[in-house]
Amino acid sequence: MDDDNFTLDAGVGADYLDDDFELIEDPNDPALPEGRYLDRELSWLAFNRRVLELAEDPTLPVIERANFLAIFASNLDEFFMVRVAGLKRRIVTGLAVPTNIGRGPQDVLNDISVAVHELQSRHAAAYQELVKPALDDAGIHIVQWESLGQSDRDRLTEVFSDEIFPVLMPLAVDPAHPFPYISGLSLNLSVRVRNPKSDRQEFARLKVPQVLPRFVRVDPKERTRDVRFISLEDLMANHLGHLFPGMEVLEHHVFRVTRNEDVEIEEDETENLIQALEKELLKRRFGPPIRLEITEEMDDVTLGLIVRELDVTEQEVYRLAGPLDLGGLFELSKIDRPDLKYPKHVPTTNVYLLPPEPNARPDIFKAIARQDILVHHPYESFATSVQAFLEQAAADPDVLAIKQTLYRTSGDSPIVEALIDAAEAGKQVLALVEIKARFDEQNNISWARKLEKAGVHVVYGLVGLKTHCKLALVVRREKGKLKHYSHIGTGNYNPKTSRIYEDFGLFTADDQVGKDLTRLFNELSGYAIEKKFKRLLVAPLHLRKGLLKRIAQEATNAQNGLPSGIKIKLNSIVDEAIIDGLYRASQAGVPIDIWVRGICAIKPGVPGLSENIRVRSTLGRYLEHSRIFCFENGGDRQVYIGSSDMMHRNLDRRVEALVRLVAPDHLKEIAAMFELAMSDTVTSWWLDGDGGWTRHTLKDDGEKLIDLQDRLMYLTSRRKRPSILR
Repeated sequence: MDDDNFTLDAGVGADYLDDDFELIEDPNDPALPEGRYLDRELSWLAFNRRVLELAEDPTLPVIERANFLAIFASNLDEFFMVRVAGLKRRIVTGLAVPTNIGRGPQDVLNDISVAVHELQSRHAAAYQELVKPALDDAGIHIVQWESLGQSDRDRLTEVFSDEIFPVLMPLAVDPAHPFPYISGLSLNLSVRVRNPKSDRQEFARLKVPQVLPRFVRVDPKERTRDVRFISLEDLMANHLGHLFPGMEVLEHHVFRVTRNEDVEIEEDETENLIQALEKELLKRRFGPPIRLEITEEMDDVTLGLIVRELDVTEQEVYRLAGPLDLGGLFELSKIDRPDLKYPKHVPTTNVYLLPPEPNARPDIFKAIARQDILVHHPYESFATSVQAFLEQAAADPDVLAIKQTLYRTSGDSPIVEALIDAAEAGKQVLALVEIKARFDEQNNISWARKLEKAGVHVVYGLVGLKTHCKLALVVRREKGKLKHYSHIGTGNYNPKTSRIYEDFGLFTADDQVGKDLTRLFNELSGYAIEKKFKRLLVAPLHLRKGLLKRIAQEATNAQNGLPSGIKIKLNSIVDEAIIDGLYRASQAGVPIDIWVRGICAIKPGVPGLSENIRVRSTLGRYLEHSRIFCFENGGDRQVYIGSSDMMHRNLDRRVEALVRLVAPDHLKEIAAMFELAMSDTVTSWWLDGDGGWTRHTLKDDGEKLIDLQDRLMYLTSRRKRPSILR
């Protein structure tokens, strides 16, 4: 036996990685053709195109369609700030590392530019031609100043004077005032004015304040039907005389800049990670521009000035029909019009966590001690499962210690409050806070300091690695002995996102899992080097190898006439070694189903390579976020859930953990969910070998296909408490 990191508990049988298991990672394998991967960046853009298709879908509630327009916009912002910024950084530094399909960064940037120009134009058209008219039909109107009568204008002028004007800060550009810094993702008005005395033209920049609502109500707030809004930038543009008295306003246009906001720190040269990260967060605000969005009517003089001052290329300019920054459409969700939104779904409490009597208090520990419990959010409540688990642990005098990872959490997190309560009650509490969680760094730094003040032992993980695994361990004294209660999940400990993110979590009192987590936490917080776990697969050392072993075993089983099959659900799959393993399994006759939300570099259905691989994608009201890995294993099915996607960063640069499910009911639940998701009766997108995604929403007779998420909510709500627990 070698020293790889897992065996399975004795009840299932040992499962060490064998010494004679050889990983095949030859990129030039003659059995696998060149050009067998899809470009990861273009695959991501294809994902965002699927989001846009939801906004274009007239069968969806119109406020939800507006939300999908906003999601598309915010997704694209992050894509530029991280992915495009990374490609540009490679070019500037001379590190022109080829992409996953072997192309140079500049070639990929050119492809991205073409695709994004088309997508952003389509996005703007979807708003102007589809969603805005549908909102008008529903009695929600986003109007322009020119369409308003005098009484409305007078009322809005009063609103502008009282609530907006005092916040505004016009910045002139002249020899005494250099061109101002334009912060990333801010909406701005470019203003050209003429001094009638000197006939001199001047330029000024006016930032649209992000602290104010993006849309201003025209009508009284008590109205919920036939309500009108005007964009903040439109209202400001029509009151420029208040800001430049005595000047003639010649031109005004809206523009927006996206900057490189990725953060890089050299941890091995940094003594205080928090201080170093805070310095980098300040630098983030001053990253170089990588995209300039302008309204289509901007004049050449103004554009020339902005392009010259920001030092952007023609390729980086996106001329669009207004309004810019449709992420502001999220505000429409605040309108009290349930008829224009998805029907309300109320998560249920997992039947195994229900109290024995209707008015009795639930005992989470007693329920978990009885059997492993698999919870599925948001169909099952986060508050009555994960949150209740940690709150009960904090209050329970028999609990001695709580250990937990925190990757992203909400601003008013009851999870963090529970850890603070536990520490203040004298319990040993360890919180591993990942302060390098992208775009949540500042929030996590704040929580880390608050936890430290309360006496929580706060650590920041291993140098050079992000801690992305979702783990909680409670140590409790029962009958004179210590017992472990564990939670391993696929999603963050975030009560807010748990309402819209689809995730699984396993609660178990299995002593072996508890010992595995104890050793893993020791490795994360101290200097232990633990390499053997019994129900876990852990990255970065052994997760890829463990999965490849199981993929290879499926190929062997297929060749030997044994039951075989692979089913994988994840957010993204790019890792070449994993993909090549799946190709080889397909060539051996293994049926493979990939259920992916975002990036997918696999080419399915290619004769001789992947004709046994199907790839489907589900998008909807909930964000599909869980990661599941199922192997038929000759009839003795193995199923893992956990935090890892099949990306280089997950497998090589993060601490990730998968846990094996062993309860027969859990295996059946996962199998049934896959059968439903991959069925031709369910709405989904199908990927072809050329990278094209086709949406399937209707049966041959024109009847709508089943909505997967609605169906799962219905099935979950009808679960009954097992009679043995009544």
